[in-house]
Amino acid sequence: MAYNKVKAQTGKIKLRKGDLVKVIAGDSKGSQGKIVEVITAKNRAVVEGANMVSKHTKPNAANPNGGIVKQEAAIHISNLALVDPKTGNTTRVGRKLNDAGKLVRVAKKSGEEIK
Repeated sequence: MAYNKVKAQTGKIKLRKGDLVKVIAGDSKGSQGKIVEVITAKNRAVVEGANMVSKHTKPNAANPNGGIVKQEAAIHISNLALVDPKTGNTTRVGRKLNDAGKLVRVAKKSGEEIK
């Protein structure tokens, strides 16, 4: 059976590229970083400086010697929590209408709008 053809169940992903998040589970638990990329099809995100893996690379123009390169791997969205812009603690994400009538993301704990 081809497992890569099975599509993951995707709900509403409330985290976006550029958000400051904290890893709440896994090997990188406790580390903070910005989201570099969100992979919606797999419910995963790549976080700056978290979940580092060693990748073996062949020699190429950019890296003439090749060797082992450390890089970030994707983490499941459920293992990430948004860092509240006001307090610096982790929080959940809600949605509200702002003064202009536009739907914006807000931090549940402080009520602060997430930019």
